[in-house]
Amino acid sequence: MIETLLPGVQHLQNIHPLLVHFPIAFLVGATLFYFLAWIFRSNSLATSAFLILILGIISAAAAVGTGLYAEEGVMVSPSVREHLLETHEQFMLVTLGLTVFLTGWALMARPFPKKGRWLFLILFLVLLGIMTVGADNGARMVYDYNAGGNACSQPIEFTK
Repeated sequence: MIETLLPGVQHLQNIHPLLVHFPIAFLVGATLFYFLAWIFRSNSLATSAFLILILGIISAAAAVGTGLYAEEGVMVSPSVREHLLETHEQFMLVTLGLTVFLTGWALMARPFPKKGRWLFLILFLVLLGIMTVGADNGARMVYDYNAGGNACSQPIEFTK
């Protein structure tokens, strides 16, 4: 049944690739809405940013959880595991940790902190930078080393 609805799923080693794009979209969206709320001094935009952030933390936890669960089964060479997978894991754990921190801050000063607002916004930019580097490592594993499927023989050795 699932192969009929989503034929590409049959090539996946795990469900992690199905979930990774949600936190990227939600955390970028939350950042955008918080900046718009700051620029336009809009409480409704701040509330929207807060709700998007909640979706971001839920989806980030799901993506990190499925990634940690799938880690041992990912068919990559030891060199790719060392140079990309471990770095990807570290960056995404930091992304989740910073997301937890920012969500906690936003929960305590719902929906948008007044004290330390500049730091709050700067940390969102830091979050996006860390997440981008981590996502790039994940993308390299998938597109350069076939970590997400069985399109070519494994393992492919790491090259710069």
